[in-house]
Amino acid sequence: MKRLLLIPALALAIAASVPTAEAASNCTYYSNANKNVVVGQFGRDCCNNNVARGYKTAYSTCSSACLICYPPPV
Repeated sequence: MKRLLLIPALALAIAASVPTAEAASNCTYYSNANKNVVVGQFGRDCCNNNVARGYKTAYSTCSSACLICYPPPV
């Protein structure tokens, strides 16, 4: 009987550790395909604050790395 309870708990733990699309929700947007001029950033910073700066374009780079806190913590 204990084995039957262990299997769903193990499956839930594995499912919780699988990265999702939400993990790559921090995006930086650029003015053109060269990606040399940043025009916006959206997601969460390393201080766990929501970030919504500038505007979104078709040229972006998204990752799970947090965005820099502005101003940086002292």
